[in-house]
Amino acid sequence: MTPMPRPFYAEHLDPARNMARFYALEVSADLFGAIWLERRWGRIGRRGQIKVELVDDGDDPSKRIEAIARQKTRRGYQPK
Repeated sequence: MTPMPRPFYAEHLDPARNMARFYALEVSADLFGAIWLERRWGRIGRRGQIKVELVDDGDDPSKRIEAIARQKTRRGYQPK
């Protein structure tokens, strides 16, 4: 079994536009060995939204997290 990648957490703050957003990614495994990618996003201080998706057996979850993290960083999110 491969080790789980580190979680990703980033914030996008812009006081001029009253923007305070977060984006988080985390990988976990269930009791049956399936690997899940959990995305959470929304306004800082609020519950936000959650999307959970199953990672295929052939896919590397760390590469998926890196790709999403690069996309969010390009959009102005700063990793914390």
